[in-house]
Amino acid sequence: MGGRLSKGAVLRGLRFVHSWLGIFIVPWIIIIGATGLYLNHATAILSLIDAEPYEESQFAGWPGARPADLEAALDIAAGVWPDEPVLASENGVYHDKRSFILKKASGRVIVTRDTGHYFVKTNLTRTTFAPDGTRLHRRIYWGSIFGQLHTDGWVGGRLGSWLADITSVAMVVFGLTGIVLWWLPRARRYGRFLRRMGSVAKRTRMPESRAR
Repeated sequence: MGGRLSKGAVLRGLRFVHSWLGIFIVPWIIIIGATGLYLNHATAILSLIDAEPYEESQFAGWPGARPADLEAALDIAAGVWPDEPVLASENGVYHDKRSFILKKASGRVIVTRDTGHYFVKTNLTRTTFAPDGTRLHRRIYWGSIFGQLHTDGWVGGRLGSWLADITSVAMVVFGLTGIVLWWLPRARRYGRFLRRMGSVAKRTRMPESRAR
């Protein structure tokens, strides 16, 4: 008997776990709710927060614009994420412009061949630069950010999904402890009610058996 936990101790332990889990998961409940709202109403929300697109047609008449060859494109790429080597390069078309597309671990550097303008592109952002390196525009890919927050609970991908997995387990435990905390105080009351009903049923049957 001494080794068994009392119902009061169990309830105190469950309340402790339930309350601290609630504090831990509240930020991610807010994140999941907000990002879920975005996923259901992406067009309406993006119309409120997305930046105006940059007019790239002005590249053609840009002062100081000059054609870029592969060597110039590699020089530009060397200044972006300088600790990372160029993993691959290819000729391609980006935004209807002939471009050198240089791939690095953190993203891509895309150099427009005709004018020397370039883009630095990751999974979350795209930044536009003039040939002299002046930043002209930055676009945030809100859809990717909200999607990553919703699935991983974090932005950047370096943590993987473990944070979201921990939060999911915590939410399950939070729900189960909530059910137990709701049920335990009522279980004895329901038990007494059922026993009273059983006693009443037994008393009503006794006169019938005597009459026989």
